Amino acid sequence: MADKIKFSEKIAYALGDAAAGGIVWKVMSIAFPLFFTNIFGLSFADAAMLMLVARLFDVVTDPVMGSLADRTQSRWGTYRPWLIFGAIPLGLIFALLLYTPDFGPVGKRIWAYTLYLLMMAVYTAVNVPYGSLLGVMTDDDNQKNEFSSYRMVGAYAMGFVTLLSFPYLQKMVGGSDAHQYAVLGAILGGVAAILTLICGFFTKERLKPVRAEKYSFKQFADLFKNKPWLILTAAGICTNFFNGFRYAVVGYMIDYCLDGNVTVGSLIINYTVLMAFGEVTCMIFGGLSPKFTTIVGSKRGAFIGASIICIVTSVLFFFIPMDPSYIWVMVGMVILTSMGIGLYSPLLWSMYSDVADYATETFGTSSTGLIFSSGTMAQKLGTAISGSLIALMLGLAGANMITDAMGNTTIDPASVTDSVRTMVWSLFSLIPAAIAVIMGLLAYIFPIRKQMNPMQTRKVIIIAVVLAVLAAACFLLPKI
Repeated sequence: MADKIKFSEKIAYALGDAAAGGIVWKVMSIAFPLFFTNIFGLSFADAAMLMLVARLFDVVTDPVMGSLADRTQSRWGTYRPWLIFGAIPLGLIFALLLYTPDFGPVGKRIWAYTLYLLMMAVYTAVNVPYGSLLGVMTDDDNQKNEFSSYRMVGAYAMGFVTLLSFPYLQKMVGGSDAHQYAVLGAILGGVAAILTLICGFFTKERLKPVRAEKYSFKQFADLFKNKPWLILTAAGICTNFFNGFRYAVVGYMIDYCLDGNVTVGSLIINYTVLMAFGEVTCMIFGGLSPKFTTIVGSKRGAFIGASIICIVTSVLFFFIPMDPSYIWVMVGMVILTSMGIGLYSPLLWSMYSDVADYATETFGTSSTGLIFSSGTMAQKLGTAISGSLIALMLGLAGANMITDAMGNTTIDPASVTDSVRTMVWSLFSLIPAAIAVIMGLLAYIFPIRKQMNPMQTRKVIIIAVVLAVLAAACFLLPKI
């Protein structure tokens, strides 16, 4: 019988991704590109090359870190010491990265490249063991689902707070933009370090992994014999493509399809506010994911149901008129799509834990860290590639790129034709819908499953249909 796990430990585990996902990764994904070009002073080419080098760096460091974590033995356990001793470097390097030194162009490049690569290395050294921790905290399937749910709630809740508070905190700090980012880097870095330490000290490793005595490439080779791992990693990449396209194109959608920010009374809806509605929804439905899975009867079935929600609502978004008067319809559809995202996000990490258990049973040694590292690698890969594909697809639609006075590459407004607007709209709706279809199919063939009886299958269909009807009902909302 599984040990009873205290509520405080679930909160502690959630704080780990509140730090890594809700603060560090959120700022790195949204604020860093603008910071490096407009404030720090790198050219767009330098900033783009920096991001590319960092992604290639991750391809190597993520699996190596996973393998190292699996072999760690200490008084604090296997994975927790990486959080405990990595917390301070994580916060410190994050703070230094948002500081603008008084160097020349070459010195700034060296500073940015060195600190950014260090940031990615430390992020990997903390986040891969953090994800792997789920595999040794409990052997109870329901508790794994709960921990994954708390993790997602922590990440989305802190992401929402970070997104909304950042501009207000800048205003409170005052001074130059460089000063604002430096102060906020120190504050947010300190908060991230504290939250990571709490996670490391107040969680518990209850299971002992079966270790490989020596470092061997056999574990890497075994991954490609592991069918559940191959399928789930493909699904993980798809989930990050799904979100990556939407987040990367939403700014263009507001600017070119809706002619800029939409004002509703005293509320200004820009791209961060629009997606913040989704963050809150993901937080709520991430918390409901275990209950949803229990109703459906299996993680696989719940993932399929969540994918159906994303497919239906994404397709329906495409048919919303490109008219600011329909902004609340758009908000409503973003919320409904985020219900699906919130439901499947915790399931992905819980299913990685199942894959790790399968690997131990099949190949005889634990590769939990190595397997969970593929989840973080999929996150980074999906985010990076989706951003690159956005520019390619807009170019195919006829958009021309120009360099502004700050050296940033942006779309030439004169080239924004109806075909470009349709492509932008599709990149937020139809293309993510197609990706969600692939996600659902991958979940369908995922071999680790609990058999669903006909009643449970009907539940999946009924829930998906009800949510689809709610999505369609958004079109009945009156125009503002």
